[in-house]
Amino acid sequence: MATLRVALTGGIATGKSFCLGRMAAAGVPVIDADRLAHDTIAPGTPGHDAVIARFGAHLAGAGGQIDRAALGRVVFDDARARRELEAIIHPAVYRAIAQWFASLGDRGEPLGVADIPLLYETGRDIDFDAVIVASCPVTMQVERLMRRNALSREEAIRRVAAQLPIDAKAARAGYVIDTSGSFEETETQISRVLDELRR
Repeated sequence: MATLRVALTGGIATGKSFCLGRMAAAGVPVIDADRLAHDTIAPGTPGHDAVIARFGAHLAGAGGQIDRAALGRVVFDDARARRELEAIIHPAVYRAIAQWFASLGDRGEPLGVADIPLLYETGRDIDFDAVIVASCPVTMQVERLMRRNALSREEAIRRVAAQLPIDAKAARAGYVIDTSGSFEETETQISRVLDELRR
């Protein structure tokens, strides 16, 4: 039986990581595109060399690690720079996700979930059997982002605005998990979605 390929997406600070963690705790194989992206630009990789060549050696800190916060400040303020960074990272990330799903199929896993923040922005939603969107009001996104990343309100608003609006993502998804309530309310929705997918 082929593995059901599920993508989890949403906006920045909409609760994707919490949802992914609960899915993993429920025994579902999961993979995180952000972690893959981090690996793609690790020292010694072609991605690392490409980022340094494009954005400058000043972004490399101790041990050659790229300062992701500094890189983020560059690309969130410059749409062209953001597209150039994505052209370096996304092909490698999607190759790794495809290989991961193939390995799940070899093991006979019924479903797997890949957390892909920019799924719709990259036009890759067609690669998946089902899409789940983690959603909350934009005002909550901004507040969460300010707390989590120690950003000003203006910086947080810019980062949220750099992605497709969360309402547009939710409108296209097969499943929507509203993360604006309590953890327990979110967990109830996650369990319901997983039950439907397993059926």
